[in-house]
Amino acid sequence: MHGILLQDLARSFLGERLRQEAEHTLLQFHQGHLSTQLWQAESPALQVFHHLYVLELDGEITTSHPRWLETLVPYLEGEDEALDVVSSGERHLLVYRKRFEFDGRSGVLLIGEDFGQVEDGLDALHWWVGGIAGLLLVLLIGLNMMAVNRALRPLSRLRRQLDELRSGTRERLQLDTPSELDALVAQLNRLMDEHARRLQRSRESLANLSHALKTPLTAVIQVLRGSRPIDPERREKMRRRLEDMHAQLDTELKRSRIAGPNAGQRANVRHEAEQLVEMFSSLYPDRSFRLDIDASVPVSVSVERQDFAEMLGILLDNAAKWASREVHCRVRQDTSLALWVEDDGSGVAPGDMGRLGRRGTRLDEGKPGHGLGLAILRQIVERYAGQVRFEPSPEGGLRVEVWLPLSEAG
Repeated sequence: MHGILLQDLARSFLGERLRQEAEHTLLQFHQGHLSTQLWQAESPALQVFHHLYVLELDGEITTSHPRWLETLVPYLEGEDEALDVVSSGERHLLVYRKRFEFDGRSGVLLIGEDFGQVEDGLDALHWWVGGIAGLLLVLLIGLNMMAVNRALRPLSRLRRQLDELRSGTRERLQLDTPSELDALVAQLNRLMDEHARRLQRSRESLANLSHALKTPLTAVIQVLRGSRPIDPERREKMRRRLEDMHAQLDTELKRSRIAGPNAGQRANVRHEAEQLVEMFSSLYPDRSFRLDIDASVPVSVSVERQDFAEMLGILLDNAAKWASREVHCRVRQDTSLALWVEDDGSGVAPGDMGRLGRRGTRLDEGKPGHGLGLAILRQIVERYAGQVRFEPSPEGGLRVEVWLPLSEAG
């Protein structure tokens, strides 16, 4: 492309110069400063020019270079001005044709210039340009390989640190990486932190179960192994102890199932909420459940499905136990994802609001339960960096609000 463009530029430049010289020559001819005899090769008037001339006037042809005449005669034909490249052997001429009228006679003037010298110069320029371009290409390839190798060094360090993580000699990734890898390293560190938290939570659950169940189980076993008859009072004590053990097991199992915000799963808000409302409607047929989901709520949020179902299920179950007739559930979004559940029951005294959500706290022993639901709810919400608020409901009962930050909840 470089050669084609340069050759076309040179041809256009020389062609314009030949056209101007042709017009100047014909002007001199019309003004009488030149005659047909001056077109002969031996004419000293033509020696000031460095071109080839062919003149045809009323069929008479004269030329400054007779050896080119046979080659150039065919180019005298034609009505229009033209610029052609004429070859003879190894020589190339750039020839311009100009038609004119003189004293009622028609004529044709051809002016040619050796184009071979220009082509030789262009060839030399092509070699120079090609050599420079080749050097630049080699330099760019080298720089590109250096840049790629430098960019891949963090990946090699990442691979080594991952091997160290697998072997247990490292706990977190520590890399000075390009900005493109920052999110990857941060996500890997979050996953490892989440894995460590789950492991710690499992160990704590096992320790809690071991401490909480060992003594009651020993007491029950001793009663069953003894020869004394089990009277109603002792039977009731055993029943309460077994129920406490069951509640403890249920609580620790729910805690162990909390996935947290880094589980990489999403919950379908409308689908999960409608299923839970339908299930609790069948469990509490004498209660009316109303579900409102704002249009601003996305179809899915970055909350693990079981965590979302656990939170909303605890809210609906707690409200259904204390409601008189109606439970209202609303899901909306502004700066956070909000879950509101309220009932029309007797409510909670203002002085007892601060006690809600504490582990094992029951404000009314007349309803079934172990006071663990709201405590588990708090644990799940805290895992998502959210908040739980308790306040009186306009319907007279209790309103529980759960707020999950959009940055974590989607």
